[in-house]
Amino acid sequence: MTDQPTSILPGGGGFGSPEPAQTRPNRRPLTWNPGTDVGLLLLRFAVGGTFFAHGMQIVTGMWGGQGLAGFTRVLEGFGYQQAPALAWVAGLTALVGGALVVLGFLTPLAAVGLLALMINSVAVKIGNGFFIASPAGADAVELDVVLGLSAAALALTGAGRIALDRNRTWNLRPAPWGVLMLIVGVTAAVLVLVLLR
Repeated sequence: MTDQPTSILPGGGGFGSPEPAQTRPNRRPLTWNPGTDVGLLLLRFAVGGTFFAHGMQIVTGMWGGQGLAGFTRVLEGFGYQQAPALAWVAGLTALVGGALVVLGFLTPLAAVGLLALMINSVAVKIGNGFFIASPAGADAVELDVVLGLSAAALALTGAGRIALDRNRTWNLRPAPWGVLMLIVGVTAAVLVLVLLR
């Protein structure tokens, strides 16, 4: 006789043969860790803080900004219709959306608003080149791509536990809410490009 099994069925295939005991490795349950929460907080400060500052430049002209009149001229130069109203919308989206992302409040909605701004920015500047260190300088899209994708990442991950959204459904189960909000944000950005440019 050999030690080889005579059947391909579990337990040797005979009737009444006991099933082999299934063993599972002992694993720690998946939980949030402080590193993730602090990392998301830092990402929120970087992304939201940058947009908030840019929104202040647009709406108030602070920190060397061009103000609403100057930003309206920029939008007109890119071929946007209804530039004065669009300047207000863009400025307030950057200002309020940036503040909400920093605070971690309504994060998926705020983040996709910021993403929509960056989609439009990339769409109108894509011909200038990618790298800021190129001759195009500040008109390149490198920073816009990084900020837009970071905003999209925050929509999908949620704000973390160091946030006002801490116990909200969209923060506890961020993926479905993030995907829904990404669809809304991308659709809004495309509609602005198609209808107002």
